[in-house]
Amino acid sequence: MKKPSVSQGQSASELISKRIAELGDWRGETLSRMRKLIKKADPAVLEEWKWMGTPIWSHDGIICTGESYKNVVKLTFAKGASLKDPAHLFNSSLEGNVRRAIDIHEGEEVDESAFKALVRQAVTLNSSGKLKPSKKAKS
Repeated sequence: MKKPSVSQGQSASELISKRIAELGDWRGETLSRMRKLIKKADPAVLEEWKWMGTPIWSHDGIICTGESYKNVVKLTFAKGASLKDPAHLFNSSLEGNVRRAIDIHEGEEVDESAFKALVRQAVTLNSSGKLKPSKKAKS
């Protein structure tokens, strides 16, 4: 699949929308649906376009990436190993110490409330790790 080229003047959100449209099949529909859930879970989410064409959603750090392959849409949570996943959405990259992923195949549905809870947890984790100014910096 040809990845969209980064054009001057196009925002990350525009490039992500372009990628979804270019997929034109169940993968585009799935990526679009997951994107909407991410935005519902965190209305302040920042969309980014990195690493030669990877959609990224972040808030005080990366929440997750959204990749599309021939047979799967993969949402990789940068700090997924630190998140509670009672619904067992994570089904890929389980061996790592830091990240976890959700592989979505054609026809599969993801528990929306459990997914939004993961996104919110990731935001909370990212925000809690922010460096606080030292006392010296305040004076």
